[in-house]
Amino acid sequence: MKLSTKGRYAVTAMMDLAIHDHEGPVTLSDISSCQGISLSYLEQLFSKLRKHGLVEGVRGPGGGYRLGKPADQISIARIIQAVDENIDATRCNGNEDCQGGDKCLTHQLWSDLSDRLYHFLDDLTLASFINRPEIKVVARRQDTTDRRIATMFPPRMAANM
Repeated sequence: MKLSTKGRYAVTAMMDLAIHDHEGPVTLSDISSCQGISLSYLEQLFSKLRKHGLVEGVRGPGGGYRLGKPADQISIARIIQAVDENIDATRCNGNEDCQGGDKCLTHQLWSDLSDRLYHFLDDLTLASFINRPEIKVVARRQDTTDRRIATMFPPRMAANM
């Protein structure tokens, strides 16, 4: 199994959103600058996440995105699947036609690995992960002065000063 950039970025963006969800809606621009993910890529990912009910958009001043469900109800596996990623380590995508139309010698090994990986990621929720001490340290480091100032003084307010 190879988790692509799409799945990694979706999980990273959702974790950022979960960490800051208590502060109100988070803009994709904030996530982009904090996590180093292109804004256009985030827009594509959040479109899929919204369709699966994992995030919801908030319009207007102070708008952005917030979690569509409580963080303890969003598993990492659901995020990965929402952006069309496959949690499957088999070469045949589980079709059992790995070797010239037949099941290969190691198919069951990779199938079992896929099952375990899925269950591991499905048991891991955003809430359980963001509450880890090492994640809190990284989140505090990423929560730069620039981000706090941007939150305190949105662009339209800053222009009037």
